[in-house]
Amino acid sequence: MNGASLDDLVDLLGRWASGRGPLYLLLAVRLRALIDDGVLPPDEPLPPDRVLAKRLAVGRGTVVAAYDLLQQEGRVVRRQGSGTRVAALDLPATRTADGVVANPLLLHILHPPDGVRLLTCAAPQDPPQAMFEAYEEAGARLAGVLDLGYQPAGNPALRAALADYYTARGVPTTAGEIMVTTGAQQALTLLTGLLVAPGDTVLVESPTYPGALEVFRHAGAVVKPVTPEAMRERHALAYVVPTARNPDGAVMPNGERRRLATHAAEHDVPLIDDEVCAELCFSGETPPPLAAFGPGSGRGEQIVTIGSLSKLVWGGLRVGWIRAAAPLVSRLARLRAVHDLGGEVFSQLAAAALLRRLDEVRRARVRTLRERHDHLCAELRAHLPSWSFEPAHGGQTIWVRLPLAEVDSFTQVALRHGVAVPPGRSFDPLGGHADHVRLHFLFPEEELSRAVNDLAVAWADFDGTGRTASRHTLIV
Repeated sequence: MNGASLDDLVDLLGRWASGRGPLYLLLAVRLRALIDDGVLPPDEPLPPDRVLAKRLAVGRGTVVAAYDLLQQEGRVVRRQGSGTRVAALDLPATRTADGVVANPLLLHILHPPDGVRLLTCAAPQDPPQAMFEAYEEAGARLAGVLDLGYQPAGNPALRAALADYYTARGVPTTAGEIMVTTGAQQALTLLTGLLVAPGDTVLVESPTYPGALEVFRHAGAVVKPVTPEAMRERHALAYVVPTARNPDGAVMPNGERRRLATHAAEHDVPLIDDEVCAELCFSGETPPPLAAFGPGSGRGEQIVTIGSLSKLVWGGLRVGWIRAAAPLVSRLARLRAVHDLGGEVFSQLAAAALLRRLDEVRRARVRTLRERHDHLCAELRAHLPSWSFEPAHGGQTIWVRLPLAEVDSFTQVALRHGVAVPPGRSFDPLGGHADHVRLHFLFPEEELSRAVNDLAVAWADFDGTGRTASRHTLIV
C-alpha cells in the first residue's frame, strides 16, 4: 500500500482508539466496520503490520492481533509473501441502519438472490393451524384489552404464561422473572449490551449459533471456546445451546449440564442457556433447562434462559423471552425502554394462547421435522456419499463435513447451481470448521431432494472429476 493509501486508511479509521477495551479489539472493530460497509472492498490490500503500527503509534502486536482476529472471522486473508487483503467474498457487504454488522450467513435474507433455494435461513415457513386459531383468540381478547404495549418487560398475560411454563419444567418462576422480547436475537442483544464491555471475554461452544457470535463481536468482546478450564475463571458471559443445538442438533447430557451450572455459580459467570430449539427434540422429551441444575434453591441465579416461538411455530412469529433473576429483568427492561418501549400486543396475546397448546404444536412439528430429517440424511447418503455427518437428535439442521477444507469456495459454486449453503467458519468463534456446512431440513421432502440434487451437481463441478454425477442418478 502506498503512502497516500495509508493516509487514506488512517483517515477512515478516525478516532478508533477512543473507546474502552484493548487496542487490538478497538482496531479490529473499526476495520470490521469498514470491510462490512464495503469501504474497504474485496481483495483490497491492507498495510503491513509494522507499517500500520508505526503510523498508528502502537506496537506491532496490536496490528497483528487485530488482523488475526479478522482472519478468524473470514474478513481478511493473510498469506506470507503477499500480505494481508480483504477477503474476496461474492456476497454484498452491508450493515443495518443501527450500525450492527451483518453476519455473512444472513446476507441472503437481506439481499435474497432470485431463483436460489436458501439453505441458509433455518426458520419454519409453514405455520400450523393452531397459530391462526391463536390469533383469532387474541383478536377476541384484544377488544377488551386497554394495554397499548408500552411495557418493556412484556404483556402481563404472556409473562405469567411463561412463568407457568418454566415452573412446570422444574424451575420455579414468577412473572417478575420473565421479560418478553422481539425474538431471541433481541434477547441476546439486550443481555450483551448490559453484561459485556469491550475487551471482556465471552465463552461459547464450537460450533455455535452465528447470530450470537456477531452480537458478541459487535460489543467488542473477545470470543473464546468454552471449556471446563475456562469456566473455572471469571468471564463476562458464557453462552451455550445445550438442547437441539444449532448447527448440529446435539443434546447435552444432564451431567454436563450440571457441571456448567455448578461452574457458573462457583465463579459467578452469567450463563446464557439458548433454548430456542429445545422443544424440537426427536425423542419427544424436552430436557430440563440449565437453571434446573443450579445449586441451592434450584433457580440457578447465574443462569439466564432465552427462548422463542419462531422455531417451534413459525419464523414470522417474532416473540421471544428471557428468564432471569428479577433484578436482572428490571435492568433489562430499563435498557429496552430506551430502544422501543415494548413489544406488539397482538402477537404476545397469540403467543400466550399458543403456550396453552404447546404439546399439540410440538408433537406435530417434531413429527414433520423427524420425517424431513430422515429424508435429507437418506438423500445425502445416496447422492453425496463422500460427505459425512451425524444424524441430529433434534432441531432443524445437520452439520456436514466435506472431504475438502475449501467450503467457502464450494458455497460460491453451489450458489451458481441454485442453492445457498452457509459455510462452517460462520459457526466457529475462531473461524475453524472450514470443511463443514450446515444444512436445514425445513423444506418439504420433494424440495429437499431437489436441493441435494443441486448440491451434488455443484460438488461434481467443484470436484472437477464428475465422479459424483456419474456414479449416481441425480434427481431431476
